[in-house]
Amino acid sequence: MIVRWGLDELPAVLAELGLAAPLVVASERWSTLDLPAEPAAVWREVPTDRIADASEAAADADAVLAVGGGSAIDLGKAVSAATRLPLVSVPTTYAGAEWTPYFGIRDPDRRTRGGGSGARLAAAVYEPRLTLGLPPETTVGTAMNALAHSAEALYVRGHNPDADEHALLGAGLIAAWLPRVLDEPHGLDARTRMLEGAAHAGAALGGSGLALAHAIAQVVGGRYGFPHGTLNGIVLPPALRFNATLAPDALRRFGEALEVDDAPKRVEELAALAGPTRLRELGVPEGDLSDLAEAAAARPGNHANPRPAEPAEIEELLRSVW
Repeated sequence: MIVRWGLDELPAVLAELGLAAPLVVASERWSTLDLPAEPAAVWREVPTDRIADASEAAADADAVLAVGGGSAIDLGKAVSAATRLPLVSVPTTYAGAEWTPYFGIRDPDRRTRGGGSGARLAAAVYEPRLTLGLPPETTVGTAMNALAHSAEALYVRGHNPDADEHALLGAGLIAAWLPRVLDEPHGLDARTRMLEGAAHAGAALGGSGLALAHAIAQVVGGRYGFPHGTLNGIVLPPALRFNATLAPDALRRFGEALEVDDAPKRVEELAALAGPTRLRELGVPEGDLSDLAEAAAARPGNHANPRPAEPAEIEELLRSVW
């Protein structure tokens, strides 16, 4: 995948790929961005589960250009998979969705999060200026998602040295720069370093996979529609504690990257910088925890954990953060 820094690189990226007329997938806010590319069409309904309609909008396009956070890029990936068009992503948060061909789309009627794979990832163009002024909760929530990518890449089944290197670099940058970004939300240097950390975490995800924390976050988010990153910030610490005896070396290295002895505690501290830290604060009913645990146990991320957690173990984990 081509990676470039600076929005002014977008025309060169499209030219290198032989592309000229993308379908732009972006929310209302980002659809008005002065992009250095002439779109064939613009799809502004983000998020949405209308994949077929969005794909029809790409009839005259030779690519998909997704601009925004995880919801926009996931929708772009769904359209790419459906149309077989290459995807170019311009992320505006730290979610890291641009690094994996898998995508999640929430079905609000069924209260589930489905998805698929097969997106044709072609390029990512990072522009730190697009993250200036990102609200604190979005900043922390998407940073927690990136931090979970780094952590799980170190112990997921299929982890490897290349992904490990990206994971450790990403974790270190995120832990060091997240507090500074919140102190200086319009500071370009801090935002740039955070985006670099998220890019490394995304590369780690793309080279390895997801584990227990993401399995839980996907189920809870699918049921209630809560932000994916916020959920990762809540469930990653107990998932790390669960894996401490299963993957001690990975947890040790993750802690070293964060420059602490107690990595789960440090993740809790970072998540608490902005946003809820308990499931009950989001409105998750205590009576639903058992059903959520059963559903999470069946997710691929749980099966990719060093040892899959049993439903009762996941319920205990959920209760610890309820």
